[in-house]
Amino acid sequence: MSRNRFYPDRPVLAASVAVIRDGRILLAARGKPPSEGLFSLPGGMVEVGESLSEAALRELREEVGVEAEIIGLIAPVEFIERDEKGHIKHHVVIAAHAARWVSGEPQTGPEAKEIRWVTERDIADLPMTAGLDSILEQAFGIARRDPAA
Repeated sequence: MSRNRFYPDRPVLAASVAVIRDGRILLAARGKPPSEGLFSLPGGMVEVGESLSEAALRELREEVGVEAEIIGLIAPVEFIERDEKGHIKHHVVIAAHAARWVSGEPQTGPEAKEIRWVTERDIADLPMTAGLDSILEQAFGIARRDPAA
């Protein structure tokens, strides 16, 4: 099996997390391809022996320095990109989670070049990765049902 993210032999498994704090969700503008410059949720590839939620929380810590507690699984998202010849350049299946902020102030870095806490109204005008608006709607819905979020 190829471990390469580009032109993989099979889909790559990843996890992401919508961290909720005071009615806002943490978004990060991607610092690297694919989708460089677009806002997305912190996240990345799942490592062997790691659960989806463990991967989401680890990536959150590594990318932006925030600690959170998972409150729900949102939905899987598929990112499939073809090159100019029609070959599959990326195929990532991302398990998105909702989480309650616990501690840490988010920091930018190589993978997160800009960070914003956004409300539901803020997301309409943001340049975002494909399908993120639906994931955010679901995360805000989970947060409304969790009195501690």
